[in-house]
Amino acid sequence: MSQTSHAADASTVHLPFIELTALLQRIFERHGTSPEVAQSLAFNCASAQRDAAHSHGVFRIPGYLSTLASGWVNGKAVPVVEDIASGFVGVDAGNGFAQPALAAARALLIDKARSAGIAVLAIRNSHHFAALWPDVEPFAREGLVALSVVNSMTCVVPHGAAKPVFGTNPIAFAAPCDGRDPIVFDMATSALAHGDVQIAAREGRDVPAGSGVDRLGQPTHDPEAILDGGALLPFGGHKGSALSMMVELLAAALTGGHFSFEFDWSGHPGAKTPWTGQLIIVIDPDKSRGAPFAQRSEMLVKQMEGAGLTRMAGDRRYKARARAEVEGIALRASELRELEGFL
Repeated sequence: MSQTSHAADASTVHLPFIELTALLQRIFERHGTSPEVAQSLAFNCASAQRDAAHSHGVFRIPGYLSTLASGWVNGKAVPVVEDIASGFVGVDAGNGFAQPALAAARALLIDKARSAGIAVLAIRNSHHFAALWPDVEPFAREGLVALSVVNSMTCVVPHGAAKPVFGTNPIAFAAPCDGRDPIVFDMATSALAHGDVQIAAREGRDVPAGSGVDRLGQPTHDPEAILDGGALLPFGGHKGSALSMMVELLAAALTGGHFSFEFDWSGHPGAKTPWTGQLIIVIDPDKSRGAPFAQRSEMLVKQMEGAGLTRMAGDRRYKARARAEVEGIALRASELRELEGFL
């Protein structure tokens, strides 16, 4: 059962993971998705909320629903899996979401990776509106190494340019490690994730210097100015810009998906999800020589900790996950009321 504190506006609700997932699944089905798509999206959003990745948790639900209502995405799409080569799998997502496409191809992808040592999954004609780490972490829990990239809608100005071309274009990586949870990172190649800018605007906070520009191309700390005709900047100047370009090439050009600038949703008011592509590379480290890979990962982690590192990539999410398993997933009472209002 959920538990609610007694403070009015600041009250917090704690839901078990299975309860939040079931609620989100009912919402997605109520708004036009198939049960299979609803299950995939609900699990993803609930996982992000559980792990305190709030910019990709229940915060995203209104965007999903307005997109479904706009007709921009097919909430009942059935992915078509293509066995292309010994180490290559393709999926046409059918103008649907990327997570069901990954789920449909996952078994074949793993079989090919274990057989050939490495395999690629190229998803096209797809929408990705979620955190990227949930796509790769499960592979690491099966002893595999996974790398994924996905491009987004145009909102990032390349280094040295005057107008946005790239999306936030995240990169996610996961690897097994002896004696601990997998090493997982998920990072936008922009200075901030777009969802973090939206949250800052909602909360009335400034964003750090170097995050973005306003509609005139001038640097700004104001998230509203970035969202209202402005744009984000790549992290690390030319270095982040080069990585963002790489993501465009891998996630769009290689998969057959759209570049971030290559789709037009102006005829679908309310559309929020970028219609692009995703690439996932899975490696079977058992094919490598020397000590087992997970042992080598552990050695590297211990060396980093010995050098003074106190938090590894993914540790914050794992701590939040462990806390949620005991206390339930924290939501503001207002967030729960909003979710229930979608039913």
